[in-house]
Amino acid sequence: MSYLDKDSVLTTREAIEYLKISKPTFLKYIRLGRIKATRAGNGWRVHQSELHRFLKIREEDLLKEISASSSIA
Repeated sequence: MSYLDKDSVLTTREAIEYLKISKPTFLKYIRLGRIKATRAGNGWRVHQSELHRFLKIREEDLLKEISASSSIA
């Protein structure tokens, strides 16, 4: 079963553990619109598929940056 078959909804704590980032960084990404999340009480809820999308885009951006810097040298 792939991650899309069961799209879990994660809490703030679960999301920051999944992404391996700090809570302030997670909140910054939400504020900037890089991660789509829903406010729930005092915390946030986010779909695991959204975190997967965020990581994929982040990886692509890093690869572009590495490629651009190696072509300059």
